[in-house]
Amino acid sequence: MDTAYLIAPVVGLFSALHCIGMCGGIVGALTFTLPERVRARTSRSLLFGVAYNTGRIISYALAGALFGWLGALVLAADSGSVAASLLRVIAAAVTIAVGFYITGWFPRLARVERLGEPLWRLLEPLGRRLLPVRSPARALLYGAVWGWLPCGLVYAMLIGAPARLTATGGAVYMALFGLGTLPVMLGVGLLAGRLRAIAYRPVPRVAAGGAVIGLGLFTLLSQSI
Repeated sequence: MDTAYLIAPVVGLFSALHCIGMCGGIVGALTFTLPERVRARTSRSLLFGVAYNTGRIISYALAGALFGWLGALVLAADSGSVAASLLRVIAAAVTIAVGFYITGWFPRLARVERLGEPLWRLLEPLGRRLLPVRSPARALLYGAVWGWLPCGLVYAMLIGAPARLTATGGAVYMALFGLGTLPVMLGVGLLAGRLRAIAYRPVPRVAAGGAVIGLGLFTLLSQSI
C-alpha cells in the first residue's frame, strides 16, 4: 500500500492548527449565525458542522481527482518509471515544506494562494448567496464552495496528488487529508475561542510542524531505499 494514503490524514490532523487560524473565524461566524434553537443543541450544531466539512472535503477530493489525472497523463507519456519516482520525491519534499509552513518558518508557501484567486473571485459570490445557512443541505453547499478558498496548505498537498498516478488515487489522497482536519475543524465550531487560542501558541505549532517534517523525511528516504 502506498504510504502516502496513511500519511495524508496525519498531515491533515497536524496541519489543523493552521486551519484554525485561517478558517476558524469562518466556522465560528457560521456557527453563531445559526438559529438559537440549533445552537442550543450540541447534536444539531454538530450536524451543521459535519455538513460544512463534508462539502469542503468533497471539493478537496474533486481537486485531487483532477491533479491525479494529470499524474496519469505524465505516467502514460513516460516509457519508464522515472516520472513516477520523480513525482513521489516532489510530493515528499512538499510535505517537508508543509511542515515548515505549519511551524511558521516558511511563510512564503502562502504565496501559492495567488494561483487560486481568479477562481475564488468567481465562486465567492455563490457562497454569499447561501448565507445565512439555515439547513444542513445549505451548509453542505456552502462547505463545497468554502473548499475552494485559496489555501497554501491545500495547494501544497495537491502537488502530491499527481504522484498517486490516477484520478481515483488523487481524490482519495485529498479526501484523506481533509478527513484528517475534520476532528479539529468540528471542534472549532463548538469550542471556537479555546482552540483558536491554542492555534496561535508557538509550541503546539512547532510540534505539529516538526511531526509533518518527520513524515516528509521518512517518505523521502523511503524513495531512495
